[in-house]
Amino acid sequence: MISGPRAIVLFATLLVLATAAAFGLSRLYATPRTLDLTPPPEYVAAPVPVTADLPAATPVSGQLVDQDWLERTARRTGIPTPALRAYADAQISRVGGCDIGWTTLAGIGWVESHHGTIDGRSLTVDGRSEPPIIGVALDGVGPVAAIRATPESTAWHGDPTWEHAVGPMQFLRSSWEPWAADGDRDGVMDPHDLDDAAATAARYLCASGHDLDSGTTWASAIHSYNHAQEYVDAVHAAATAYAQRAAR
Repeated sequence: MISGPRAIVLFATLLVLATAAAFGLSRLYATPRTLDLTPPPEYVAAPVPVTADLPAATPVSGQLVDQDWLERTARRTGIPTPALRAYADAQISRVGGCDIGWTTLAGIGWVESHHGTIDGRSLTVDGRSEPPIIGVALDGVGPVAAIRATPESTAWHGDPTWEHAVGPMQFLRSSWEPWAADGDRDGVMDPHDLDDAAATAARYLCASGHDLDSGTTWASAIHSYNHAQEYVDAVHAAATAYAQRAAR
């Protein structure tokens, strides 16, 4: 087991400082379309819970993050321990090949599925949502795009007509396959396993080849995950809140 609580908290603190400094710029982040991603005044991030009585966790096989840090930070942030383990291990392992903080992955995990607990689901000790998470049909109705299912993706979600994102980090099969990673090193790559999904998200976000340690590269990466300003704002708000609470 690798013990790295101080390094992780330091990175979380640096993320807060870097993103706070970036918000002082008139042109906050550069993307291919040069968007102004400053959160609008009326924007209010979804609340991030703080749970004081999370049960203690037993280290799992292959875990990289220090157990004391894991339990302490889970209590401070309210992130379920299996989810926090997945995010922290993805950072420590550098599975994506770039510097990406656990807070960034936690911000995405919160926005996508409340760390696998959305709609009253429970998260098992090995990082699986019960029941599994299947996203809405991407049928072109309302704000969603129209994406036809393939035989391969139908095997994931059961819909022969329309595509669905699956798992706690909400991957389409087409975006999963190029970046899939075995986050818990059990020999299986499964989008419903948060250890694998967090590691795969890290690989996807690092695909540009840049470290996510500046406002420009960070926002471009998050924007590639979901092409919406509101999404980048929400992930930024959650990631920053988690970094602040972890550093208390």
